[in-house]
Amino acid sequence: MPVRLAAARVVHIMVKSYKSVEQSQVVISQLMLPSNTNFSGKIHGGYILSLLDQVAFACASKHSGHYCVTASVDTVDFLSPVEVGELVTLKASINYVGNTSMVVGIRVEAENIQNGTTKHCNSSYFTMVAKSEAGKSVRVPGLTLKSSLDLHRFVKSISRIKHKKERNAYAEITCVDVPEVIEQLKGYNVQIDL
Repeated sequence: MPVRLAAARVVHIMVKSYKSVEQSQVVISQLMLPSNTNFSGKIHGGYILSLLDQVAFACASKHSGHYCVTASVDTVDFLSPVEVGELVTLKASINYVGNTSMVVGIRVEAENIQNGTTKHCNSSYFTMVAKSEAGKSVRVPGLTLKSSLDLHRFVKSISRIKHKKERNAYAEITCVDVPEVIEQLKGYNVQIDL
């Protein structure tokens, strides 16, 4: 009697991994030098943006385990100027993850190293996308929320993403009712000369 062998089926089960916010946090500090100033003698905002992009990359790459690119800079709020000689510290953490993207929240503080006073100078949100070596978007680990602050940041990110989508949809409107728009602009510092 012939023996029948059942073909073995190999099933690949993708186990979703998760990382906590703490596992991907990045903190960098840098002394602000005169070479980074603008025409008014303060540290140039563009220089701060460059530092923000670097720390966002490091945080997102640490979380995803892949090379990451900046997809968008959703918010950059310059709250206080940074002075020459201050020690600037950038604190980055993953606030939200999608399938291939992550929102990195960054807080920038400047410390007067002579008297120890610290001020909050900037808050920013960068959307980063993980890429393979071939340049294709790749899945990122999920996010484990361990505190009410983690939960708060995740929910706020969802809200920002929703508002961003609404803004983008509004920006794509091509037909404008001119009389209606003119009426809406009353009270603004604008002169309409059509």
